[in-house]
Amino acid sequence: MSSSSKAGSADDKTACLRHGLLFQNLTTEQLKKLSAIAVERSYRKGEVLFAEGKRAEGFFVVCTGRVKVFKVSFDGREQILHLFDAGNILGEVPVFAGGAYPAHAEALTDVRALFVPREGFVHLIQEESGLALAMLAVLSQKLRHFTHLVESLSLKEVPSRLASYLLYMSEKGGSGDALDLGISKTQLAAVLGTIPETLSRIFSKMAAAGLIALHGRTILIKDREGLAALAHGEKLG
Repeated sequence: MSSSSKAGSADDKTACLRHGLLFQNLTTEQLKKLSAIAVERSYRKGEVLFAEGKRAEGFFVVCTGRVKVFKVSFDGREQILHLFDAGNILGEVPVFAGGAYPAHAEALTDVRALFVPREGFVHLIQEESGLALAMLAVLSQKLRHFTHLVESLSLKEVPSRLASYLLYMSEKGGSGDALDLGISKTQLAAVLGTIPETLSRIFSKMAAAGLIALHGRTILIKDREGLAALAHGEKLG
């Protein structure tokens, strides 16, 4: 399957960039310069934005929809590294290193994104120091996230990983105690490095312990302190 590309209106592209976490502090003039080199692309659910090992010729800003970034093990098991929603940027690290994409990226829903070519962006960033400073801030955030991910996958048991994830998502989304997962349990299991059956059992135990309540894909956090204790290694009965 292949994506569709179009120039897109300048206003639409600028609006997408303005909501991007990387570009929130840019001036209107800087956003216009950036939108001038960006190309709008549309992807159907299941389409690939880029593949691991492919030369990184640019990065992507998600305007609408959700994208998963993942790796595949030798035995075919998928490990989701991150989920990107509107406003997120992906594929930017290898763009500056001049290398290849380190993982796969696939549309989880229909996606509209802006593709920013490496050559044009590097030229622009040489002229606009604000872009470089903003990029450093986002890369620092991603480094913290992946450090946390490695720690969770290598040192924590699955109940602690799930508790950490639920707390992280509730704080990230500012949704309070009601959390809409937005993904299937199979996809969440891939994020946490486990299997759906194990995940379902842990959800049931959490509900029985009074930590959460389940309503389809919506999770109601009932005991935030208990969930935090579980995230830090306390055993789930």
